[in-house]
Amino acid sequence: MANSFPSAGGGNRSGYYQRRNNDPFAHIKRNQRIKVPEIRVISPEGKQLGIMQTEKALALALQFNLDLVEMAATANPPVCRIMDFGKYVYEESKKHSHVKSTASRIKEIEFTARIAPNDFLTKIRHAEEFLDHGNKVKLRLKFRGRELAHTELGFDIITKALAELDGMGHADSSPKLMGKQINVMLTPHPINKRKRKYTMAADEQAIDDTGSDHDEDAASAQG
Repeated sequence: MANSFPSAGGGNRSGYYQRRNNDPFAHIKRNQRIKVPEIRVISPEGKQLGIMQTEKALALALQFNLDLVEMAATANPPVCRIMDFGKYVYEESKKHSHVKSTASRIKEIEFTARIAPNDFLTKIRHAEEFLDHGNKVKLRLKFRGRELAHTELGFDIITKALAELDGMGHADSSPKLMGKQINVMLTPHPINKRKRKYTMAADEQAIDDTGSDHDEDAASAQG
């Protein structure tokens, strides 16, 4: 009968696939996987219970239908906490999901130093719409050629844009010149404090607000 296991050399035979463990919490030792004879134990409330035999700590955790989870493997002795591991995984996954969601909700509005007044107002309306949906908005003004010699014109436009959007959001910091562009990030006000100055025209309602697979969406054509 042919041997179905991979060879001792470590390479996989054709047709043999090793299953990858995609669980981000798989490396955390818990319960019977904790092999050291004694550990420092922390209660579910975060109180120090002192050093005790691992078997005793595990029995204590099981008594309350909880898990014994290794928190600091390199400590001497290792530090373990009695907790609901399933709840811990859920809360950590929720935090990660929130961070990812926030990152994908950054919208971008681009200006130029010689933008026409009607184009400027169109972009302000787009920014209002994004802020009204709870998105952070990055205002960016790009200089072209010799325009960089008059950066004050760009700062005037960005300052005007911030004033127009004052009722919808606030700047995270002062506008900054970085290379050939000025950048500033806006965070929306709480819902009950947002005051729109403009309403979207009917033909401007078809803005792609999905974010696609990018962290930032270009919200306009060149001004």
